[in-house]
Amino acid sequence: MIKSFGILYAGHIDSQHIGFQATPANERRFDNAAVARALTDAADIAKLADRLGYDILWMAEHHFQREGFECIPNILMLSVHLASLTKRVKFGCAFNIIPIWHPLRLAEDYAVADILTGGRVIFGVGRGYHTREVETLGGPLLDQEANRSIFEESIELILKAWNNDSFTHQGRHYQLPPQVPYRGYTLQDLTLVPRPVHHPIQVWQPIVSGSARGIQFMHQHGIKGMVSGVDDDTIDKTFRSFRDVGAQMGKDLELGQDLCLGLRFYLAESQEEGIQKARIFHEEGMKFSGPLGFSPNLTEDQRKAIINPKLYGSDFFPSLEEEVAEGVWTCGPAKDAIAKLKDIESKYPGLEHVLINIGVSTHKKVYMEQLEHFAAEVMPAFIKTPSHRR
Repeated sequence: MIKSFGILYAGHIDSQHIGFQATPANERRFDNAAVARALTDAADIAKLADRLGYDILWMAEHHFQREGFECIPNILMLSVHLASLTKRVKFGCAFNIIPIWHPLRLAEDYAVADILTGGRVIFGVGRGYHTREVETLGGPLLDQEANRSIFEESIELILKAWNNDSFTHQGRHYQLPPQVPYRGYTLQDLTLVPRPVHHPIQVWQPIVSGSARGIQFMHQHGIKGMVSGVDDDTIDKTFRSFRDVGAQMGKDLELGQDLCLGLRFYLAESQEEGIQKARIFHEEGMKFSGPLGFSPNLTEDQRKAIINPKLYGSDFFPSLEEEVAEGVWTCGPAKDAIAKLKDIESKYPGLEHVLINIGVSTHKKVYMEQLEHFAAEVMPAFIKTPSHRR
């Protein structure tokens, strides 16, 4: 049963010049003042989310994005600041890019954020998907096996550091502590200072390929999964795989349990109006995700063409109408959004968490209006109206 609604803000620039006919993403470069505004926009969105009764504001860690899509390089630092401006909303890491961190530095930073915010930061981990940021910051990405290896070992090390008074680690990538003299003795173990104080610590990870190996690792370490931006068939396949692999490992999970589902909504008086108003944000989102391989409906020719779509025209690419038909987007009246979510509840009785993902290009004014409409017209069908919204 759906009990929790979150939202995603990845830190995009509020630009009026978007869509297939606008400047190609690779030719676009915002100045420092523009990208810095993403942080102040995050503050406005956090305060609104807090007032409206959303449970979690999920934010994304990314680097070097002068094109204006994802401009938050450190979720934990921003979360500590946003917690000081709000009362109850939590802040989710979607996601810390593990291969570019030293795992103990990340473990420390999260512990500090956990303590300073009173447990209002939710930990999230990912392997990365931008070669520019991962390879630049010293982590492998092109070598996927190396990427997975350092990711898995880093997670094990982070959890070990959080859950033990002292620890040692001998792995492929990290041998800790180093055998060095320290204050009159040879270093034998380490203690993370500080460790998180709010337990249990939730750890979330995106499920992208849905490989059995990846899902097994998640279950082994108690990691919850996020599925977002995919069609109905992919949702069903991924949810069933997560449950079935868990069952093979001795876990008795309801379908949807320990998962969060990210959905795209645009509320309007009719489906036609919703599609018309959301189309430009859909187009800009495809310009962002297509070259990265996150628009599965694109053919290889379309994936190459999306780098400069105005040379080809809108009809060359999958339409928003197609994605509405496939369940990737829901556009139209609140009753359609409620029906969509009620159908999801009936199919996946273990699902508690829904993430509203409006997109990495939505104008701030539109974004905040949609959050207000959704909170007022859709959320009350699933959760009791919080007292602070009455």
